[in-house]
Amino acid sequence: MQDYSNNSYQASIASNFIRSVYTYMFIALAISGVIAYAIGSNPITFLSLFSNSTGGLSLTFWILMFAPLIISFVIQWGFQRLSQQMLLLLFVIYSVAMGCTLSSIFLVYEMNAIAFTFFVASGAFAGMAVLGYTTKTDLTNFGSLLYMVLIGMILAGILNMFIGSGMLDFIISVIGVFVFTGLIAYQMQQLKNVANSPDFSEENRNKLALIGGLQLYILFINLFLTLLRLLGGRD
Repeated sequence: MQDYSNNSYQASIASNFIRSVYTYMFIALAISGVIAYAIGSNPITFLSLFSNSTGGLSLTFWILMFAPLIISFVIQWGFQRLSQQMLLLLFVIYSVAMGCTLSSIFLVYEMNAIAFTFFVASGAFAGMAVLGYTTKTDLTNFGSLLYMVLIGMILAGILNMFIGSGMLDFIISVIGVFVFTGLIAYQMQQLKNVANSPDFSEENRNKLALIGGLQLYILFINLFLTLLRLLGGRD
């Protein structure tokens, strides 16, 4: 009877952890989505934010471009030292900055294409998240391989900035769909392992839920943008 009570209690903790992860993810998506639409649907606001008086890119553009990368590193590596409140503040700032940078899609793609791609990405995300949570196969080696492929994609993307190959961009995007969907399954399995582990304090578990929500948010956004390049067309 005692074992049953302990198992039930641990299952409740695991369920609450996963629920918190998705809550953080959806909060980030909501913040970014609202801000992206508010800026992107108004070209005057977009230009005033991202261009300077000479027609070049503004300082705000560069700050918003690099802020998410810096903040994600701070959150990932500083969660032991930072309080839950500070992590949450950084999480919100990250979501706002991403919303600003994502606003350009509303100037490049039609709304129908954005909505369609969002639903496709949502379906793919849900399917891979369920697969990652339910599979009995250890995805650790698979995840490590995908991260190596991701590094290769990033390097190829940097190279393509200089050569401007449409074919290379298409290949990177196709590979990216498989990489990001695979990483969703891998990350979901990692979060399940954290959820079922009794080794974390309540404070660290709450922090890890926030970080998990951020990781899934980043993967979803990258999957969405990759699919948008393939499916969206352009205005």
